[in-house]
Amino acid sequence: MPKGAVKPSTIGELRSSGYTVQTVKQEVRKNLIRKIEKADDLFPGIVGFDESVIPQLENAVLAGQDIILLGERGQAKSRLIRRLVSLLDDEIPVMAGCELNCDPFAPICTACKQSIEEHGDGAAIQWMARDKRYSEKLATPDISVADLIGEIDPIKVAEGRYLSDELTIHYGLIPRTNRGIFCINELPDLSERIQVSLFNLMEERDVQIKGYRIMLPLDVMLVSSANPEDYTNRGRIVTPLKDRFGAQIRTHYPRSLDQEIEIVEQEYVRFPDTDERVSVPSYMKEIVAEITSLARRSPEVNQRSGVSLRVSIANYETMVGNAFKRSLQERGVDLAQGERPSRHSRLHHRQDRVGERGRGQGVQGGRRPHQERRHQRLPPVLQPGGVRRGSGAVRRGVRGAHRQRPAVRGIRGRGGVARQHRGADTAHRAVRRPFGGSIRHRVPAGGAAPQPQAQPRPGVRAVSLQGLTARALSQPSPPYRVRGRL
Repeated sequence: MPKGAVKPSTIGELRSSGYTVQTVKQEVRKNLIRKIEKADDLFPGIVGFDESVIPQLENAVLAGQDIILLGERGQAKSRLIRRLVSLLDDEIPVMAGCELNCDPFAPICTACKQSIEEHGDGAAIQWMARDKRYSEKLATPDISVADLIGEIDPIKVAEGRYLSDELTIHYGLIPRTNRGIFCINELPDLSERIQVSLFNLMEERDVQIKGYRIMLPLDVMLVSSANPEDYTNRGRIVTPLKDRFGAQIRTHYPRSLDQEIEIVEQEYVRFPDTDERVSVPSYMKEIVAEITSLARRSPEVNQRSGVSLRVSIANYETMVGNAFKRSLQERGVDLAQGERPSRHSRLHHRQDRVGERGRGQGVQGGRRPHQERRHQRLPPVLQPGGVRRGSGAVRRGVRGAHRQRPAVRGIRGRGGVARQHRGADTAHRAVRRPFGGSIRHRVPAGGAAPQPQAQPRPGVRAVSLQGLTARALSQPSPPYRVRGRL
């Protein structure tokens, strides 16, 4: 009906308005043709299917076929099916109070036929919105024929009706979706006897209720989704049912990183406070998408079950959540030190550092602000001046010395492990920080070694580091062996 027009409320008014009833496939086909002519976006929110899946789906709708979508998990099969609801009319007239959404001009249930015989053109009608005309069912092992088709209702029998009365039937999901779109997700999970019950619905367009000699000519567009049979072990589609689907369309994962990133940005869970404090650079998004793309090509991953897009979405959400947590921690440190809290998380600082790498800009002294604060908390004697960390740094720093002179075996004392090389102009000592970890200092040969300015822990005897070193130098040391790559 045109918008703003008065809607008919009886069959007589509907007939006088000139309304023409169409089947659901004719209705969907008509609206698809109109959208194609206007170049409208047929399936908003669907990314990566513009040149593969959507053209096949359009052909199937224009041909008036039932459709089955085959694809691995996380390929937007259910979302694509639900977008078909947008091709239905805004509203259609149905008989008032009818369970089967009967056409006012051609009712199929006994109750509506009796109402028309009693009231004629004065029989009441009502208007049904498009979202009420779509139903879906997830195939599970406990599903029965009664759930889909219908069965005798014992409550109606207890009310005094005879078993032979058609009004004692409780209709299932498919009859209640008459003049609409019905979807079955994961069709192979249906048992074979349930799949057989769909034969008449897809070919003769009717259903039969057990114990009754009635046939309901339903008007239903059936759309299903399934994982390809070559890798599923939970069930299979019986051949006669598979033969009744006019279109079998294969879906796929995004074929480029840009499409994957676009889907991730569209689907991840957003929070206003996170968006204000976290800015994700583009290269981090590419890393998240590339990890999933590599997993889809890895021989270590079972490709039969596929690597869903939900992997990229979950990884992206985890990364953003972790960055938001770090921003909160840095804000607490700034407030404790009386500084102005930073607005963005560390991802923002990393982006600045990468953009200015090679030009000596972005951060001071090659360190980020949180590293500057960490070194400011050290005692003066442990302030990093020419610091090298790790055993690899020690080996590299004395590469010329250890090849000429044997090293002295380290002796563990209060300050950690002291190691002195008899080099010409370089000596290294390792001392332990008062709060844990170790730090290496380069000192001139013969110079005074840095001493940690910290009180010994309770129960630990204080030992002079110079005394331990003197004792070590006086003992013979075995030849120095180089292990691994220097």
